[in-house]
Amino acid sequence: MENTALLNDSGIALTEANRPNEAIPLFRKALSLEPENPLLWHNMGIAQQRAGNYDDAITSFHRALLIDDTLDDAWCSMGLIYYEQDIFELAEDCYHSALERNQDSPKAWNNLGALYFAQNLYEEARHCFEEAVSIVPHYEDALVNLRDVCRELGDYRAAAEFERVRLEFARGSGN
Repeated sequence: MENTALLNDSGIALTEANRPNEAIPLFRKALSLEPENPLLWHNMGIAQQRAGNYDDAITSFHRALLIDDTLDDAWCSMGLIYYEQDIFELAEDCYHSALERNQDSPKAWNNLGALYFAQNLYEEARHCFEEAVSIVPHYEDALVNLRDVCRELGDYRAAAEFERVRLEFARGSGN
């Protein structure tokens, strides 16, 4: 008998290997065993999103949040879909919902900053990226975004410093 953890782990591995269409049936099987497991619904949504099934992914994220409203990652994942579809107002709502549940989510701060950056709201974006980096100082995506927004704002000294920190970390981590 297959257990839920094995199905979930295999589904995650397939999703990360860019094989989401193979992962989805594993998550379905796991959900048949544990239909009230919010993390399974979230992982199913990620696989569906990667497969381009945005409506199904939104449904899965909603299901996860109906079971556990505190899953800030599910809010972030849903926000990313809305962002990718240029539905910025809903994306912003999702990122704010994530931050209401976990103020220390660097991912939510970074995603919200990326949303503001896309709307040319550079000061707001900078604040968000700074929040992300204050939580995880070597968060590479946030450092790149912070560098870029500082360039847009004409703060080239800060941009150079964020690039220096990013490169220093990359060299130290072997990237």
